[in-house]
Amino acid sequence: MNWKYRLLYLAARCYWRIFHPITLGVKILLIKDGQVWLVKHSYQHGWFLPGGGVKRNEDLETAVRREAREELGAELGEVYLFGTYSAITELKNDHVVVFYCHDFTVGQADKAEILAVRPYPLDQLPSDVSRGTRRRITEYVTGGRREQSGVW
Repeated sequence: MNWKYRLLYLAARCYWRIFHPITLGVKILLIKDGQVWLVKHSYQHGWFLPGGGVKRNEDLETAVRREAREELGAELGEVYLFGTYSAITELKNDHVVVFYCHDFTVGQADKAEILAVRPYPLDQLPSDVSRGTRRRITEYVTGGRREQSGVW
């Protein structure tokens, strides 16, 4: 585990506890050949959809393309809105906009933040995939909740 990122994550959690911020993030379902690409962060346990926070003055599509490039070295073709979700956890009010993409290439991940990147068959996800990630993948596979909103 990368201690620098772990300490930054713990500092963020302290900030959230004090200020209860409203945050906006993006995630992407990168799906090709019956597989979904997942990332393992250096500061959290488990597997997640690639994504992260939206920066000031950054639109959502630019943010998801930047996060895909940073976390997977990925270049994306056309991206589509999948849904918007809210999570009232970790003492913050977090809103996540999820996109999906079938036309992409994966390159080199940011080795400091990302411990591992790999595709998993849609029906064989790792046991330690995050609950929100598992729900979004299940919704994708069953054709549910596209361009809608819900709980992360």
